[in-house]
Amino acid sequence: MKHYKYIISGGGTGGHIYPAIAIANQLKFLYPEAEFLFIGAKDRMEMEKVPEAGYKIEGLWISGLQRSLSFKNLMFPLKLISSLLRSRFILRKFKPNAVIGTGGYASAPLLRVASNMGIPCLIQEQNSHAGITNKWLASKASAICVAYDGMEKFFPSEKIKVTGNPVRQDLLDVTSKRDEAFSHFKLENGIKTLLVLGGSLGAGKINELIHKSLPFFKENKVQLIWQCGKYYEALYKDKGSETVKVHTFLNRMDLAYAAADIIISRSGALSVSELCLVGKPVIFIPSPNVAEDHQTKNAMAILAKDAALIVKESDLKLNFESCFLSLITSEIQQKQLSENIKKLAKPNAAKDIVAEIEQILKKAD
Repeated sequence: MKHYKYIISGGGTGGHIYPAIAIANQLKFLYPEAEFLFIGAKDRMEMEKVPEAGYKIEGLWISGLQRSLSFKNLMFPLKLISSLLRSRFILRKFKPNAVIGTGGYASAPLLRVASNMGIPCLIQEQNSHAGITNKWLASKASAICVAYDGMEKFFPSEKIKVTGNPVRQDLLDVTSKRDEAFSHFKLENGIKTLLVLGGSLGAGKINELIHKSLPFFKENKVQLIWQCGKYYEALYKDKGSETVKVHTFLNRMDLAYAAADIIISRSGALSVSELCLVGKPVIFIPSPNVAEDHQTKNAMAILAKDAALIVKESDLKLNFESCFLSLITSEIQQKQLSENIKKLAKPNAAKDIVAEIEQILKKAD
């Protein structure tokens, strides 16, 4: 068996990092002797998360352009040149058979240099609206794996493969873990349970909403698993009670999903893919503060299939309680949303992406 070497780059947020790790894990499962090197942006969360997953990583001195006038923008050309030169050095030294990019600042210089050197490159786009990095790289990529239909408006159609986003395999059957979940979170089985997710750092507007709505949830006999996030720990950690379990971070997402009857979540690409797999009724509250407003676009793509509800941040005060109340009191709507979102799941995404990597390696041999 050929000894393959892979360089994988994805970072900045968990939405780029975890798919990159999932792809590496699948490649490692199929090719235990393969060598892996991750490339990230210095001082970003991938420099911590990738080694935790058991892989080596090197950092590039790179960051994005600021939307406002900023001194950091003056440094951008220097950082880009530095990263292009460093990428060339790493590629020549490591000699990968293929380079895989899942988005983030470091992907751009690395994959650009790799494709110019004739190294097969695959990019994976998680969102329904393509990011700047992947759009820039698309013309020279060997294959482009996407999670949504209709991506021809961003990428050459002949390169597109609809694979979905790689997600944790422990989410494939959460239904069987329901009793364990209630025991783990010390919640009462048989009472409607709301799971609130705002990402690992947290979401300010969602946290404010939940805090203000605690009397409303109590009145309607709803218990909560509330993930408030790292940024908001000091504000909300002491708001817990017998029926409100506040967590900075959820280490057992499978059990959190298993306990939930309804889920409130941001609509980042990875969250959406996980929620499709889990198949519970969801109310999306997209973050408006992301590039190209891609979270709203992700949520609208699910809404179009009658597979979730959406309340925009600007409408929370006016619409949230009525939206939540109509859902929690309608078993029919819960069942319909659950069935429809489950139809959108792509549980074999990592395997399908790796199959594409194998195809581009065959063509290169």
